[in-house]
Amino acid sequence: MVRIAAVGDLHLTAGAAARLRPVYQRVVEVADILLLAGDLTEDGDIESAAEVCDLFGGLDLPVIAVLGNHDYHRGHEAAFVRMLTGAGVTVLEGTSTVVNTPGGQIGIAGVKGFGGGFAGHTVAAHGEREMKAFARHSATTAQALRDALTQLDVDLRVALTHYAPTRATLAGEPLELYPFLGSHLLGAAIDGEPVTEAVPVTLALHGHAHYGTEVGETPAGTAVRNVAARVIGGPFAVYRLPDAVRIG
Repeated sequence: MVRIAAVGDLHLTAGAAARLRPVYQRVVEVADILLLAGDLTEDGDIESAAEVCDLFGGLDLPVIAVLGNHDYHRGHEAAFVRMLTGAGVTVLEGTSTVVNTPGGQIGIAGVKGFGGGFAGHTVAAHGEREMKAFARHSATTAQALRDALTQLDVDLRVALTHYAPTRATLAGEPLELYPFLGSHLLGAAIDGEPVTEAVPVTLALHGHAHYGTEVGETPAGTAVRNVAARVIGGPFAVYRLPDAVRIG
């Protein structure tokens, strides 16, 4: 058994680290890995990025993150990544990492992702150059996730994104927002043929949909969990692998 703690959409501002640090110091008692699903800050300013580093740096377990759209707002995302890396947090963007746990090697592939919509209601690379750019970016980020997943030769694989890979975990959000909350291409990247038949993606985690639903799956049946803080109702949720059951 492997225990994955996860949360997204904390939207931290000044003073948050001092208040929340004791909460996250206890995560090592209940989990083997902590995954952060983006929107760690409210608007991506350097001061808030420093709060994230103070909160998650130096915890006694691996901490792995992707950034979210709010973290890009000020255009300081590259500096934010450097700060997090310096604090000991692994930041993924079309990349992957491997963690050794008592339950085996866990490979995490991550990307922020992008919008684009879901089957029957998707953006197409047609028309204005702005629309073409939107569609291309959605496709590019999904391909980056797929490439990162296929590089993993491990016991269990996890996909970490900010945007949703399935509409199932968006239930509760206005339908008009679905194209901006996730993309079917992310789900297709997760559901693609596994490197070996024995190692499909075990669990996909995302945030972004504050009013969505925690439990869902991709079209091919991969377990998906929306770990936006408001959705999971706490500072983090803990899932047991390989069955993706929530245990905390």
